[in-house]
Amino acid sequence: MPDRGRAVPASRLSRTPLPGIGYRYDLTTREQRTVSVVAHRDGGRTLSAYRPDADDPDACDLSLKLTAGEADALIDALMPSHHSPNLLHTTDLGLVAERVEIGATSHWNGRLMGETHLRTETGASIVAVLRRAEAIPSPTPDFRLAGGDTVIVIGTREGVEAAASILGRE
Repeated sequence: MPDRGRAVPASRLSRTPLPGIGYRYDLTTREQRTVSVVAHRDGGRTLSAYRPDADDPDACDLSLKLTAGEADALIDALMPSHHSPNLLHTTDLGLVAERVEIGATSHWNGRLMGETHLRTETGASIVAVLRRAEAIPSPTPDFRLAGGDTVIVIGTREGVEAAASILGRE
């Protein structure tokens, strides 16, 4: 039950890249508890929960290592309304999709997407680019990448990892 006498802080989510591993997502709830998810490149997840009142802020109440399949099952439990019979689930097809950020100091900042030779080199495809509040679906080879872009890559796990390595070039 909300306390109407004082403001309740909003929940917040932060994302931290973990080079060579994946990303860490930290959700701080309105009750000031922290839930962390490390999204590993292989599709596995590590879920951890922390108490706000612990003497050691790194003291973990719970830590679970989940396989990619277990993570998918947990997602289904948390978001059952996201299912549509018309949507393809990439993991069912042996494909993965990943967001890859283009840094301001990236080799690709200001270059044409075709110069990456991503599909030829990795078999993975860039299916969209997120730029500020805009999504650019199916960018063509003459699309110019910019620092701050988030590139959506789809392909096999190996292909996506190779694409992330190419796109991460400084």
